Formats: sequence, C-alpha cells, structure tokens
Amino acid sequence: MHIFIIILIFLAILLVLVVSHEFGHFIIAKKSGIRVDEFSFGFPPKIFGKKIGETTYNFNAIPFGGYVKIFGENPDEESISGPDSARSFVNKPKYIQAAVLLGGVTMNFLIAWLLLSIGFMSGMPTAVSNMPANAVVRDQALTITAITPNSPAKTAGLQPGDKIVLLTSGADVTETPTLESVSYFVKRHSTEPITVSYIRSGKFQEIDITPEQNIINGGPGIGISAEVIGKVSLPVHQAVWKGLQFSLDLFKHMVKGFYELIVGKTDIASVSGVVGIVGAVGDATELGFIYLLYFTAFISINLAVINLVPFPALDGGRLLFLLIEVVKGSRIKPQVANIFNFVGFMILILLMLFVTYKDIIKII
Repeated sequence: MHIFIIILIFLAILLVLVVSHEFGHFIIAKKSGIRVDEFSFGFPPKIFGKKIGETTYNFNAIPFGGYVKIFGENPDEESISGPDSARSFVNKPKYIQAAVLLGGVTMNFLIAWLLLSIGFMSGMPTAVSNMPANAVVRDQALTITAITPNSPAKTAGLQPGDKIVLLTSGADVTETPTLESVSYFVKRHSTEPITVSYIRSGKFQEIDITPEQNIINGGPGIGISAEVIGKVSLPVHQAVWKGLQFSLDLFKHMVKGFYELIVGKTDIASVSGVVGIVGAVGDATELGFIYLLYFTAFISINLAVINLVPFPALDGGRLLFLLIEVVKGSRIKPQVANIFNFVGFMILILLMLFVTYKDIIKII
C-alpha cells in the first residue's frame, strides 16, 4: 500500500482516538458545570474556528489529534478567585475533578469496546477453543502465535500470524494440521528436515526446518506456539460481552507491560513511536478491515493506559496531585503544580523524539 495512504489512515486513527479522549474530558466538564473555553481538532496554526455559547471550536492545521481547554485545569489567580471562579475546575469538589480527568481514559476504553464488539459481530480472527457453541467460525487455520528465540523456526524466518497448511518430510505428509498433529509429526522426524508450507499475507510459501532437541520439555521441537484461529462471528449480545472481555484483557496486559517497562524488565528499545505505529498501521491495513479495527482498539487501550501513568502532564499525574491534596487536606500551590506539569510535558516530548529516533534507526 502506498505510504501516503498509510499515513492518511494513521492520521485519521490518531485524530479519532485523541479527539475522543478529549471529548471525554469535555463532556464531563460541561455536564459538571465547568466552563470549557476551547475544543480544538488538531494543533495550531488555526484554520478556522467558531464560538458556540462560551466554547470556541477550532479546526487547526496540524492533524495530530486535538485538545480541550478547561477553565482552571491549570490554575491561576482568575480561575481560583476571579468573577467566574465558581465554574472553575480547580474549585469543584475533588470527585468531580477526578471524574473529568478520568473522562478521556473512559472514552478510549469505550471506543475500544465498541470496535472490538463490531469486530466480533463481523468476524474477528480469534482462537476458536473458547468460543460459544453458537459462534459462526470461518477460515479456520493453525496459526503461529509466538516464536521461541534462537529456535529453528526463528532462524528459518517464520513469524507470528503465519498459517501452517502442510507439513512434509519425504513421503510423510500432514494436511490441515492441528497443534497435536504438528507435535507428533515433529517427533517422528526429530532429526530430519521438515518442509513447512504456510500462508503469510495471502501468499503461499514454503521453508525447510530441522527440529532441535531441548526445545519443548527437553524433547525435539521447532520453537513455535500455535492455535487454531478463525474468523468468529457472534450474535450482537455475545459480541458486546466478548468485546468487553477482550478490552479488559488488553487493558490488563498493557498495564503489566508498562509496569515491566518501568521496573526495567522490558527494554525501551522495544517501544514503538510514531514511525513504528505507521508501519504497524500499514501491516494491519494489508491484512484487512477487521485487523485494522483490532489495531485501532489496541491503540485506544494503549492511550488509556499511558494517560493513567502517574506522571506530571498526564491524566494520571493530575490524579496523583488530587490524591496528595486529599491526604494533606490542602491545595498544592498552583505554581508548583504548573511547573511540574510543564516539566513533565517536556520530558514526554523528549521521550517521544527518542523513541521515534530509535524507530528510524531500526528502518535504516
């Protein structure tokens, strides 16, 4: 797919997810009686804007999401004690402030839930082992889900997502393989080359692999994990329930992933920035609309988890400040909070640039 089209798709996904996040803050602030001064699509320079009521709605030139300007979120003298201070974010009860801050994360989770539910209604590629009995399953195939590092499969170039359709070794052939038949086949030919026929991105390919000892519980293996995956279509009510379960699982795994990154169990080199995400969008788009839905849901949950990290400038950092104010029984000095948020924002920008640089180095 042409890189220009991929970038447009990426920008559309980013715009929808970030604007949805900001809309979560916006709508809860409005419903709570907080003054919202600006809601912007994209970042300045401004193309055009229109003031409706007390809020100015802007369409800006740089299409990397958007932002909402809530009166008193970055407190100053006017928002604390000015004429309209009763409608200031900073003067609202702590539970309302927390609700506004959590509005963006909640909206990202709801977007992911909606997209995954649509996917399960339409035909989501899913492991069929735990699907309801009345699910409609199409295009089932034994699909590689993980590759063991330094294994024969890794060396040969197999990848997660490859669909295994045939195993041959001499005159011995295994058609429409299952996980059990693959395991037995490898054991039967533990010292012989095996031709693995597979489909990747719709193209039939073959590769020769010789099993090695001590791959699986000390025995022979080629180093893959696999499951029978098919396009699963569910009735509406079950699709919505499965979409919720899937969203919660994604959220849980991403929280675990960020924790491992923070404590040093995961290398920051494995984190993708804008360039890496554009490449992933291209891959998902090549695989089809349902994969793109899943990828968009994945990014939406990712945004939710990132924003919950208790770091200044993020929603999680502002929630941490609220908790500190509750514990100490008094407000953090506005100047201190604003400085921390500004420094945090600059660190995030530098981190984003560093990760983007690492992405570019990987490509080069």
